Amino acid sequence: MPEQLDQPVSKNRSRWMRWTHPSRTHSDTSGRVAEAIARFSGTPTFLIWLTIFVAVWMMWNSWGPENLRFDRASLGFTALTLMLSLQASYSAPLILLAQNRQDDRDRVTAEQDRQRAERNLQDTEYLTREIASLRLAMNDVATRDFVRSELRSVLEELLEEERRTREELHEDLTEDDDSQTPPDADPDAA
Repeated sequence: MPEQLDQPVSKNRSRWMRWTHPSRTHSDTSGRVAEAIARFSGTPTFLIWLTIFVAVWMMWNSWGPENLRFDRASLGFTALTLMLSLQASYSAPLILLAQNRQDDRDRVTAEQDRQRAERNLQDTEYLTREIASLRLAMNDVATRDFVRSELRSVLEELLEEERRTREELHEDLTEDDDSQTPPDADPDAA
């Protein structure tokens, strides 16, 4: 197989391949044309024009000048029947081709939506894990309320210690005052 890719394609083979394997742009163009025809043939405008065409055809071939009639009503409008059958035989494959192209587009869109949903799910799971890790980390970090409560308890301990120290100092001062005054001296005399 690799040897075939190294060799140039012969002219006859390239012509054959062009007809049996049309290029993507050629296929795309014919597909777009088929879609445009299928889209138009499903509109009220098409039905109105087709009805007008059939009515004019039948009136012309029923009541038109005898020498200019080309499809006899006595034969059941054979040419008109043939033309409508030909139009229907071309419309059906064109509509199927347009449906196939739409199915391909829908399949690609569905695949892209599925991939986008997978990415969104992965992103959501990642963010959920990150939030969970932040919550765990926040349990180790001091919050504002925790710091305030710790400061209050430290402040209360300091105030209690200061109160005890003042009481002790006051007791020491009163003991010192009592020790400096002689016991036989009258405290009221001073």
